[in-house]
Amino acid sequence: EIRKYMGALDGADPIGGADEIVQIDETLIGGKAVGKGRAFKGNKTYVMGMLETNGEIVTRIIPNVRRVTLWNEICQNVLPGSIIHTDELHSYKGIQLRGYRHQTCNHSQSEYVSPYGATVNTLEGFWNLLKRGINGTHIHVSQKHLPKYLGEFEYRWNMRAVPHLMLDRLMHSCSR
Repeated sequence: EIRKYMGALDGADPIGGADEIVQIDETLIGGKAVGKGRAFKGNKTYVMGMLETNGEIVTRIIPNVRRVTLWNEICQNVLPGSIIHTDELHSYKGIQLRGYRHQTCNHSQSEYVSPYGATVNTLEGFWNLLKRGINGTHIHVSQKHLPKYLGEFEYRWNMRAVPHLMLDRLMHSCSR
């Protein structure tokens, strides 16, 4: 219940804005399926993250990484005029038609920061924290409960500059 409350308390306001950089990436959460091979994704869940440089993160569970799905989430959660940094996933191509400036880094060429500064490294670091938190503490999280864990990790990330206020904010909001 506390995790669910953390997720509800953390704002859902759009991030970015004029000339603000927003890193966008997606990952798969879920364990290995014995005997299914490495390409099997039936037990995994797609999660999309949008991270404003030196700002907040927004995470969403998504059904797939198709263009329509990703663009819909971007348009709902990132303000037009933002500079979007992504990897070279084909689904992101053309997003500039929606009022964003789009820059990419090419991971397949071992490029993690492009010559013009595009990167998703900070967001990849968040994925690392999330996955280590799930695997190290909880071993496994079902798809049913994943939104609560995402809410907890999102709240912790967004409060990282003022960790001493995390509990106070939860308690103050709870008493209203």
